[in-house]
Amino acid sequence: MRLKVIIKRLGLYGFTRRILMHGRILRYGLHGVDPRAYISAGTSRNLRSDLILGAYAFLGQECVIQSKVRIGKYSMLAQRASIVGADHRADLPGTPMIFAGRPETPETIIGDDVWIGFGVLIMQGVSIGNGSIIGAMAVVTKDVPPYEVWAGIPARKIKNRFTTADDRSRHEAMLGGPIFVGRLCEEDSELARDLPT
Repeated sequence: MRLKVIIKRLGLYGFTRRILMHGRILRYGLHGVDPRAYISAGTSRNLRSDLILGAYAFLGQECVIQSKVRIGKYSMLAQRASIVGADHRADLPGTPMIFAGRPETPETIIGDDVWIGFGVLIMQGVSIGNGSIIGAMAVVTKDVPPYEVWAGIPARKIKNRFTTADDRSRHEAMLGGPIFVGRLCEEDSELARDLPT
């Protein structure tokens, strides 16, 4: 009886999505991942167990996420997005880099409702503010303020996401409120391949 209630509340799509995620969380020891988030098949093995992933966040196929990364609720990383770098010392004269050790890994923070496009490379230690959008194939080497659209190599500001302060305030109020539950993009072909037949 309880299973029928859950399926009715979540729908078959949502129920199947939740089951798949629960299995990936357990299999890869991703205890900081909210069960309402979604990690595409083929990405789980490229993640570190200290990943923090918020409610309804999405990681596309073949994403690579290094240590000390926090990704907020509703954020989306498209296929092949990567958070890497800051992992080899190159400042010791007379010592080959392979023997120079590694510096302390800086924390990378991606805020709530951020959209990271296909193939984006984010250097570790960068913070990307709430509501920002990063265009496909960009290389992000410095912090991105909230609600800005960035693209390019290296990434730079293209425009603001919202044109009025009222729109931004309304969006910030939504992000600060209870978890928003809406209709997910069910046409996701990657997810359709994941569903049991």
